[in-house]
Amino acid sequence: MENFKEIINIKSEEKDKGKRLDSFISEVIGEATRSYIQKLIDNGNVEVVGKNQSKSGNKLKGNEEIIIRIPEDQNLELEPENIPIDIVYQDKDMVVINKSYNMIVHPAQGFYTGTLVNAVLYHIKDLSTINGVIRPGIVHRLDKDTSGLIIVAKNDEAHLKLTEMFKDKTIEKRYICICKGTFGEKEGRIETLIGRDSKDRKKMAVVYENGKNAITNYKVVSEFNNFSLVEVRIETGRTHQIRVHMKYLNHPIVGDGVYGNGGDLAKRQMLHSYYLKLNHPVNGNEMEIIGKVPEDFKDLCKKLKLDLSNVDKLGEDNHE
Repeated sequence: MENFKEIINIKSEEKDKGKRLDSFISEVIGEATRSYIQKLIDNGNVEVVGKNQSKSGNKLKGNEEIIIRIPEDQNLELEPENIPIDIVYQDKDMVVINKSYNMIVHPAQGFYTGTLVNAVLYHIKDLSTINGVIRPGIVHRLDKDTSGLIIVAKNDEAHLKLTEMFKDKTIEKRYICICKGTFGEKEGRIETLIGRDSKDRKKMAVVYENGKNAITNYKVVSEFNNFSLVEVRIETGRTHQIRVHMKYLNHPIVGDGVYGNGGDLAKRQMLHSYYLKLNHPVNGNEMEIIGKVPEDFKDLCKKLKLDLSNVDKLGEDNHE
C-alpha cells in the first residue's frame, strides 16, 4: 500500500464550472509545476468522485468532490548547482545562510532544481543525513519569497539538537516587514490558531478550531504616511504565520499577493528574517547572528521614508 504525505479532500464550487482539472489542482496545492500536477493525475492520485478516470483536460461541472493524494517525496539523486549563496556563519557543525528571495528552500512538488538545497550541496560538502536526500541538513524553512537567515546542520548531532531547540523555542528569531497602514497599537502579542483557509486551500488563516497555536510579537519601529516598518519576534513557526497575522491585524505585508493585494511597490512580500540568537548546538556558546537586509527591502524603506536604523541589532552596514 502506497504511503501518502498528504490527502486533500476538497469540493469544487459553482465558480469553478468549466475550469480544467489541472488548473483547479494548481490553485489548490500552490507551488507545484505543471508537469508535477500532470503526473499526479496520470498516476491516478487525483480522483473526481463518481468518475471512472480523471484527465488533466477534464472540465469541472462545479460541486464535485475531489480527492488529491500527495505521494511521499521521491528518493532522488539531487544535483549540486553552482548557485551563489550568502554564508553568514560556518563551522564544523552548522552553517547559517542569508537566503535570497525567489528561492525555494528544498525540492518539493516538481521543483527539483534551483533550490537552496541544490546550492548547499555544491558549496558545502558535509551535511546531516536526518532528512534524507530531499532536505539534507535543513532544520527549518522560509517561504520562497521571504528572505533571510536559515540554519543548515552539517552533522546529525547538530541537527538533532537544533530540532530540539526549535521545538523548545530556545532559538530567538526576529524578522522585519513593511506593512500597509499605521498601527493603533504600536506593539502587541498575537496568539491565535492558524489552519487551512476553508475557502482557499492555498492559504492559511486564523481559525477557531482545527488549527495550530501561533504566537507573534510585533513592534512598530518606524512609520510614515500609510506604511509601517515592523519588527516581529515569533514564538511558533506555523506556515505563513507572520503574513497571516499581519493580515489578521488588517495590516498586510507590502507585496504579498496571497494575503494582501500585491501591488506595484514590491515584486515580493517585504518580509526578511534578519536575526537569530541561540546557544551553539554542540559547544553551547551563545551566538547572535545578523543577516544583511536585501537591497530591494532597503530601497523600499528609503522610498517610503521608513527608518531601518530604528531596528534593534541591525548594524550600520545594513542600512547605509
